[in-house]
Amino acid sequence: MENFLPTKVESQLDPKNKNKGQIFIEPCWPGYGITWSNALRRVLLTSLSGAAVTAVKIKGVKYEFSTLEGVKEDILEIILNLKALRLKILTEKDEPIKLSLKVSGEKKVKAGDIEKSSDVEIVNPDLLIATLTDKKVNLEMDIWVTNGYGWVASEEKLRAGLEIGTIVTDSIFSPILNVSVNVENMRVGKRTDFDKIILGIETDGSISPIQAFLKASQLLTQQFDSLVNLGEKIDKKAVKKTVKKIVKKPVKKAVKKTVKKKTAKKKPKK
Repeated sequence: MENFLPTKVESQLDPKNKNKGQIFIEPCWPGYGITWSNALRRVLLTSLSGAAVTAVKIKGVKYEFSTLEGVKEDILEIILNLKALRLKILTEKDEPIKLSLKVSGEKKVKAGDIEKSSDVEIVNPDLLIATLTDKKVNLEMDIWVTNGYGWVASEEKLRAGLEIGTIVTDSIFSPILNVSVNVENMRVGKRTDFDKIILGIETDGSISPIQAFLKASQLLTQQFDSLVNLGEKIDKKAVKKTVKKIVKKPVKKAVKKTVKKKTAKKKPKK
């Protein structure tokens, strides 16, 4: 199998849903289909960064177990709706970005009502946040968003420096909703036991399935490259140690040993 590598990688997006797609990788050496696909699936689900809501402050609300007059949903429901907000951060800032929402009157409040920001793109503007049932009611809130990985519980987040009344939320940062794996046999020459990988990827819309696949592949490549580099360093150290040992050996002793071996060989058998 020396230097046997896949020669074809193709993609196919779902015509009804651009956030769903399939990646086809072929041919893979027998058994490598499972190895590669499991590694890619793992990285896709756990190691791609994404944006999520991390905290919210609603005017007139001190804690999450409360209600607002003229608002159909309680505060917990509103927070749950905000956690479903899909975002794309367009800046490289590390600190959380604050978004503002100010609405009034009888209406359904959606993600698209959040004030526009040059730093953040809202992927699902039709997401329902709350329902105002009174013409006189006002709903004002500040929403903090940031980039991260995987799922982070509210208990793990720092609360230092937050304004009074700010509610810290659990956050799902991963932009990947689902990954399916299918490995089929395929023919290469006379053999029929080579592998073909069919990788199904569904994202939240902040990244395309193809971009997600490429990022996961790059991450895996970087990890294995680091092992290769470490291996080369280990080899160099081993060579240096061997050379040092040889150099440190006394020359006279080495010569004596060599002479003894030669004379022992020359002695005639009795």
